[in-house]
Amino acid sequence: MFGKVLIANRGEIAVRVIRTCRELGIPTVAVYSSADAHALHVALADEAVHIGPAQAKLSYLNIPNIIGAALKTGADAVHPGYGFLSEDPYFAEICADHGLTFVGPPPDVMEALGDKSTARQLMSKAGLPLLPGTVTPLSSVDEALSTADEIGYPVVLKASAGGGGRGITVVRRKEDLPHAYRTTRADAQALFSDPSVYLEKYLERARHIEVQVLCDAHGNAVHLGERDCSVQRRNQKLIEESPSTAVDPDLRARIGAAAVEGVKSVGYRGAGTMEFLLDEDGRFWFMECNARIQVEHPVTEMVTGIDLVAEQLRVAAGHPLSFDQAAVELRGHAVECRINAEDPARNFAPTPGRLDDLLPPGGPGVRVDSHCVPGGAIPPHYDSLIAKLVVWAEDRPAALARMRRALAEYRIAGPGLSTTVEFHRWVLDHPEFRRGGVTTDFLARVREW
Repeated sequence: MFGKVLIANRGEIAVRVIRTCRELGIPTVAVYSSADAHALHVALADEAVHIGPAQAKLSYLNIPNIIGAALKTGADAVHPGYGFLSEDPYFAEICADHGLTFVGPPPDVMEALGDKSTARQLMSKAGLPLLPGTVTPLSSVDEALSTADEIGYPVVLKASAGGGGRGITVVRRKEDLPHAYRTTRADAQALFSDPSVYLEKYLERARHIEVQVLCDAHGNAVHLGERDCSVQRRNQKLIEESPSTAVDPDLRARIGAAAVEGVKSVGYRGAGTMEFLLDEDGRFWFMECNARIQVEHPVTEMVTGIDLVAEQLRVAAGHPLSFDQAAVELRGHAVECRINAEDPARNFAPTPGRLDDLLPPGGPGVRVDSHCVPGGAIPPHYDSLIAKLVVWAEDRPAALARMRRALAEYRIAGPGLSTTVEFHRWVLDHPEFRRGGVTTDFLARVREW
């Protein structure tokens, strides 16, 4: 195992990684920007290194400063968390060049999966079902038009280098496609420095189902069941649960086997997530592979009892997975609500600021992954996540009742601060959610927030 791990991240995921490292007896190094000098991950780590000003590009995305911090403190591994540099193959290569183990997949695998159109090609070769569309970037608007004519509207344009629900445009009419093609390419260039886009059929009433996978360097790969992430705003997830009400044991076995086959075909290593769309006829379609730990990983941890970060570290250190597929047992039901500093009534606009009053819920079956403390703040420079509120119970009705209780207990207040707590209570009480029938268009369709 490693002698010391540097966490190249901030917020709740940095705290999360530090806690597992401590349980494994691994000293940790936190890095922090000027805005995070008093952050919880800095206080919990064994060492901390200042890496730059508040702007992410000058601190958490500053590769020379992060590598310098690792070398200065004698770390031998770097855990990137999610976001920032977690899916940057260049950063992984630089780590290797300096004798540091990157806790994640090999750089070439990360690069291939990071390009969504290349990932579609690879998964098509592996036999996974793809929605009709292109498997290479579109070369012109004429190609987009001819492909859309062939597969039928609506279609969706996606940035090849996209992620986080950005760089996506749904097109319902032929006359709108040329403009959408130009604007999506421009967005892709601005967001990801790569204007490439591809096109696929758009499913109106789909479920977003993702499968957690783990792979080691010894040829072993397992899946840990699915998460249903269909409650989304602007293609960004708000509520996740496991298991999905739309997945029965037979479908779970088939989609899990497909996910494992897909990651094994590209030589994947570490924790990853294969994302699928499930249509109204129960057919699943590959969407993308996220080559990192994900925000919603605690949902899987709650129903499997497996520490995903611990497995990431073991695999990165060259150990085989500590269990096989037969040992994976899904038990009970887990739900995660993302508590964000956002105003749902203003299209989820961020509301950063001070946290004068903060009292998270507790009690049986409740887990709160957070970096926030009373008197702290949500800085305007980063994402607006306050906490991930996760509950577990023996079945879905009990889990939803527990989540309602936990949300009612949550106390968060500060000047100008709004949160998604009340929004989550509204969703949990909505008849469509209660009966387990929510699709990805739910919020856009009901339009009550």
